[in-house]
Amino acid sequence: MTRDTLPATVSSTTDVESTGNDSVSQTKQGFDRRSLLKGLGIVGAAVSAGSLLAPEAGAEPTNGSITRGDTAILRFLAAAEILETDLWQQYNELGGIQDSEVPGGSGNPDYTEALAQLDEDMAQYIHDNTEDELTHELFINAYLVSKGAAPVSLERFRTLPSSKATGAQQVGRLTNLMQLTVDTTWYTRYRSRTGNPDLGDTFPPAIPTLAVGQHPAIPRSNDDLADPNFLQAIANTAAFHFATIEQGGTSLYPQLAQRVNSVEVLRIVLSIGGTEIAHFQTWGDKAGNAPQVSAIDPKTGVLVTFPDLNSPPLDGEDFQTNLIMPEPTVFLNRHLPPCSVIRPTATRGAAMAAVAALTADGLFIGQSNAFFEFMRELATQADAARRGF
Repeated sequence: MTRDTLPATVSSTTDVESTGNDSVSQTKQGFDRRSLLKGLGIVGAAVSAGSLLAPEAGAEPTNGSITRGDTAILRFLAAAEILETDLWQQYNELGGIQDSEVPGGSGNPDYTEALAQLDEDMAQYIHDNTEDELTHELFINAYLVSKGAAPVSLERFRTLPSSKATGAQQVGRLTNLMQLTVDTTWYTRYRSRTGNPDLGDTFPPAIPTLAVGQHPAIPRSNDDLADPNFLQAIANTAAFHFATIEQGGTSLYPQLAQRVNSVEVLRIVLSIGGTEIAHFQTWGDKAGNAPQVSAIDPKTGVLVTFPDLNSPPLDGEDFQTNLIMPEPTVFLNRHLPPCSVIRPTATRGAAMAAVAALTADGLFIGQSNAFFEFMRELATQADAARRGF
């Protein structure tokens, strides 16, 4: 089938990997992403501009293999996984395990110890989550190339600064973990037996002070290690942010799966989405272990308070901190019986909502206008995908 002509509006912002040195460039971070991509057959693959997406991502195949809509969905998910890899690598460099599976960084003993107050296995969990996101990124891009579609690169947007604390690499980042405004409404949403965001319900944050001001989730420098109380608040912030990020993926994959055409692409989306659920359940459990602490950021003057989550206003059977399963709630409509489900899963505008949530989180503070335009374009095309008939 003849490939579609690339619209001028796409070519201005979409990174296309072609043959030669422009193929998925070697990362400036601790592992050599180019070598990994080469091993998967991405580097050197000829991908013409014609394989990029048209603005209306319909059900027509791009080259006899996967549709433009499926390509749009996978490209957005590839970008999301690249962003997740970037943020998780920063957490791993300071608080995880550094080894050949997830190289880069040298660890920060004080930060690692503060995280261990929530669970002694936090370093291993952070390491494994980081490795998972890297494999997702590499697999989706490799699959796109195998079908003659353009993979996604965000290398030109690696411009944000690293933490200056001991253990962090001094390289360009895609995400900012030092000025977060963390949405913790997932905690109350998944414990609600009467509400579902798909039906218009809203939920209070579990940690109200994290929704106000900007908070570091990693030490910005060794100065942040001086006060053990403030360092514990940073570790607690990270723990809630872990779950905030992974619950987003938990919803995003089933939301976009409903727009997929190919059974094979559906298999990819459901299979990777299942690991996001595993991540979320792990971090939801660990966040409930956050020690009670209240601290004022010595740099910004912003207060953060982590209360006893087993006390009012969140006490009671449905809010006990050892709950890790979604409580049954309304699903599809209020006339059906309650059901334990992922929420939200409504598909309309899912990709753009994900970009908006990450932006509101503060994760992209300092990024360029070109970055936001690129992500909005990917999200718009993914949300335009539709099932064929």
